Amino acid sequence: AAAGKLLVVPVDGSHWLSMWEVLDVLGQRGHEVVVVAPEVTMHIKPSKNFVMKMYPVPFTQEEMHELF
Repeated sequence: AAAGKLLVVPVDGSHWLSMWEVLDVLGQRGHEVVVVAPEVTMHIKPSKNFVMKMYPVPFTQEEMHELF
């Protein structure tokens, strides 16, 4: 078997909560997983089993929480 490379640009929310477990296991099994996410999120968090690349957004964590 050979490990693969996976680039993920997730949507925040329940989709990410389900996807996180899959990505974590893929990383544990030798796949190279890179997640590209905004620096301000509700649920998207890093893992030791994949690489997180963050990009800037024009709002703060506090502003996002106020909206929701």
